[in-house]
Amino acid sequence: MVARRVSNDTVMTSSSRNYVALGNSVSIDDYAGGKGQGAASLLFVNNDERFPDWRGRDLLSTGLADILVLLARDGSTSSDVVGRQMPLLGDLGVAPVAVTISMGGNDLLAVFSDTRAAATEVGALRVNADIVLSGLRRLVGPQVPIALATVYDPSDGSGDASAVGLKPWPEVTELLGELNEVLRAVAMAYDVSVAEVHQRFLGHGLSVGDPSQMEAEPVNRSLWYCGVVEPNAWGASEIRAAYCQALDGLR
Repeated sequence: MVARRVSNDTVMTSSSRNYVALGNSVSIDDYAGGKGQGAASLLFVNNDERFPDWRGRDLLSTGLADILVLLARDGSTSSDVVGRQMPLLGDLGVAPVAVTISMGGNDLLAVFSDTRAAATEVGALRVNADIVLSGLRRLVGPQVPIALATVYDPSDGSGDASAVGLKPWPEVTELLGELNEVLRAVAMAYDVSVAEVHQRFLGHGLSVGDPSQMEAEPVNRSLWYCGVVEPNAWGASEIRAAYCQALDGLR
């Protein structure tokens, strides 16, 4: 079986086993070293040279999927997932065998340092998450596994945004906690598994290095961020691991 990614010339048939990745830069390749290196890509096809422990454990190798439909885009908010990615998925007419979703982080970043606006965004996220998950359940039915990622914290719980060149915002940690509780609650309502990215990433940001560094493969493999809020290569693999655990198929 030949692995394929959806593009303008991809032909999908009723027998295709499609893994769909929705969301934001948490799932894409750009910050992890290029094509094939992001979390969704690694879940689909492992980089055996970089991550030999994952050899034979990806979706393609195990025969669970043969096409990656990567709809996640850099900078996407939950409203973008609702208004752009979900309609595109509908237009493609694919029947996913697994779905992963990363959303919410950019909702908070868009109003960074504005606590009142952030509280409104958390409320809007609840509505958008409900639309996305209910729509996916209608599309795929009750049996297809869906994993929804929580949002990580580059400050490692310190809330010290100024240390990475952002405006001070003492309330950000509490708001992030509220946002993740919203994601968990909506996931539970639709029998969607939670990929606990937030918990997995604690201790791999500001407490061990500089999350604003720009290397995809920093020497310090305990540091999982680049560009402050993006997953580097090591972070992408850990997000893959969180997705895998949530989908209850590959560890």
